[in-house]
Amino acid sequence: MCMFHRREMGLNRDHNKRTTQTNGSESAVDPPVLRISQLDALELDSALEQLLWTQFTQCFQNCRPGLLTPMEPELKALLYLLLWRFTLYSSNATIGQSLLSLRYQSTSSSSPHYRPLSRRQKLGLAILTAGPRWLQERSYRLLPCLALSPRGAVSDSDGGLLQQSLRKALTLVSGLAKFATFVNFLVFLRNGRHPVLPERIAGAQAVFSKPNVVRDVTYQHMNRELLWHGFAEFLIFLLPLVNLRKLKAAVLLHVLGRKDSEEEGTREGKDMWKNCGLCGEWPTMPHTVGCQHVFCYYCIKSHSIADAYLTCPKCGAEAGTPNVVKMDMRVVGR
Repeated sequence: MCMFHRREMGLNRDHNKRTTQTNGSESAVDPPVLRISQLDALELDSALEQLLWTQFTQCFQNCRPGLLTPMEPELKALLYLLLWRFTLYSSNATIGQSLLSLRYQSTSSSSPHYRPLSRRQKLGLAILTAGPRWLQERSYRLLPCLALSPRGAVSDSDGGLLQQSLRKALTLVSGLAKFATFVNFLVFLRNGRHPVLPERIAGAQAVFSKPNVVRDVTYQHMNRELLWHGFAEFLIFLLPLVNLRKLKAAVLLHVLGRKDSEEEGTREGKDMWKNCGLCGEWPTMPHTVGCQHVFCYYCIKSHSIADAYLTCPKCGAEAGTPNVVKMDMRVVGR
């Protein structure tokens, strides 16, 4: 047993030494960027482009509707190139990558140090990103233009065949591009590099811009949103169950006091037959609901249909079935 224990201790020491050497060698190399960080950077870039386009279109909201529609693909490409000029071209990183402490590195060289992208790589990355978008949005208008011969318009049959063949060719190219994008994404999930196809073609790889960067994921915002959503749903469920009019009448009764309310009732006793308790006008087809106040028939009927537990807004008494007010009319001689 002692020999076996000593042998086990020796194996553990050798394993610890190998682990220490491995950790030391890996610490000299930059840690790989998480896949979720690269995808988050792409989502942030897309959200920024959409925000910029929304702000740009709001500048023309008072102009003629559809003014920017004929030039929309070109304008979107121009805005993307504008962002590319002041972000990727100048700092080797997009806005989303800068927020996540990332930047692009060239994969053409095998140097252990940081290798920025060349001007050709940056230009190729911009063309491969904005070009397919523009071509996809402009393809339906390019077909009639490409169906023209150098001398003018071709015949209808030849033009139709040419447009049909061009449409099939564009469909085939679009399908191949989508399939290549899908295969590239599967490869990205496998090795964690080049989430989009233009990065792989241009030779650009995302790396950390600062050493020893750790992705700090906090759920404070999510917890706050969930809390407020739960509180809002609770209020939506609770408010229809509360009789706000009865509660208001009870609060006013306790705050003002019963004496004040009785004095106010006697003071208004003479004029209560002249004013509707809901609309304040002369009561049309006067009705009562069990208290001394009078209401218009349509006012009290509509409120009783809307609220099954209707109370008198003046005294807070529970409203019963509306009854017609019986009044004695006397003719006084002169």
